Amino acid sequence: MMPPSALVTVSQLKAMLDSKNAQLFDVRRPDEFQAGHIPSAVNILLDDLEVSLKLPSETFEQKFQVKAPAKTDDNIVFNCRSGVRSGQALDIARRLGFSKARHLQGGFNEWEAEEAKGKSS
Repeated sequence: MMPPSALVTVSQLKAMLDSKNAQLFDVRRPDEFQAGHIPSAVNILLDDLEVSLKLPSETFEQKFQVKAPAKTDDNIVFNCRSGVRSGQALDIARRLGFSKARHLQGGFNEWEAEEAKGKSS
């Protein structure tokens, strides 16, 4: 079971993104990512995540065009479609020492549902 601290809700993530305090990594396949994703998310395929997180900072930054996450960062968030793959991503990251990493509860599906609610109200 994930500790509750490992989960981020859509509203928490929005607040993090609004304050520019989020490193958001979408671990879905590139075709899924292209079909729709959370703004500012960086696509890293789940299968590539462990190798990517082990890259030297400079290499990571060249490859993904964003600052490499540090093991002590508390603003690393993983997301996928429904929360299953991001949970796996979280396990990988925590095993590698990213002890404060979290993942989006409900994934992109939840994000889209919240966005739709926001537009209709």
